[in-house]
Amino acid sequence: MLHIGIIGLGAIGQRLMKQFLQHPHIEVVAVCDQLESLARETAGSIRGAQAYTMYQQLIADPKVELVYVAVPPKFHFPIVMEALRAQKHILCEKPLANSVEEAREMLKAATEANVIHAMNFPLNYGAAAIKFAELFRENYIGKLRRLQLTMQFSEWPRPWQKNNWVGNREQGGFVLEVGVHFIQQILKVFGDLKNIHTHLELPTDPLKCETGIIATAKLEDGTPVLIEGISEIAGKEYIGFTAFGSEGTLSLENWGQLKVGKLGEKLETILIEDAAPNQLIDEIIKAIDGQEAELYDFEVGYKAQVILEQLRKI
Repeated sequence: MLHIGIIGLGAIGQRLMKQFLQHPHIEVVAVCDQLESLARETAGSIRGAQAYTMYQQLIADPKVELVYVAVPPKFHFPIVMEALRAQKHILCEKPLANSVEEAREMLKAATEANVIHAMNFPLNYGAAAIKFAELFRENYIGKLRRLQLTMQFSEWPRPWQKNNWVGNREQGGFVLEVGVHFIQQILKVFGDLKNIHTHLELPTDPLKCETGIIATAKLEDGTPVLIEGISEIAGKEYIGFTAFGSEGTLSLENWGQLKVGKLGEKLETILIEDAAPNQLIDEIIKAIDGQEAELYDFEVGYKAQVILEQLRKI
């Protein structure tokens, strides 16, 4: 049984906590949030869980073996560094940090601490994303001609994530919150990015995050990459990650829908059996048990952070 402590009980923390509570080999033994009423209410709903309002107290709890960090990016660095000093395993939300410098130091400390350190990049375990990568590697589209990421939001922050940071320029915005998942996929499936040039559309309020981005880059072999996004528009939210090739196209749309087609054909949605639930948690348990596991660690988070900060340059 793996004993977990959760720091941050907002929408993201609550989402993964439900998966922890459903897993037969996980026990949530502690929760922490600055809002005392939320911490106590959450702990009260979990048998045997302790409530804390200070992350240092949770990390110091001897029952806690793995710390799940689900707070805003600005606070990842101090919490993760404290957990590493305590030799606790860590699962951290994305992006890894609030700067490249922080991410670099966190990676160094995690490597030296000799603990399991993982990022929550759930797209890696989604059936559609897995099939997208498989078809590309099987040469379904032939020679890759272009990669394109499109992000469109009728409003940002979205209705379910209204808070005091996800819409601000310092640590929020859709490039960080949504783009990071696909930057990580590019690095995983297609390799490193170089020659990044970016143009951000920014509101007049200097505290508010971007409302648009148009960026170009290249893969190591020179293949062009286009990243474009816009918010505050008419229409529904749309996210498309598309690989155009000499023989066909692969498009991962709205996280879980895969469309494919050969030259001259319409793009058709292919039905894919859902991936195993809780795979991230299963892989963490394997890793802690010393088994080979499919995890995306702080090195992956650091590489994504480097790209993100280049995209967000003003």
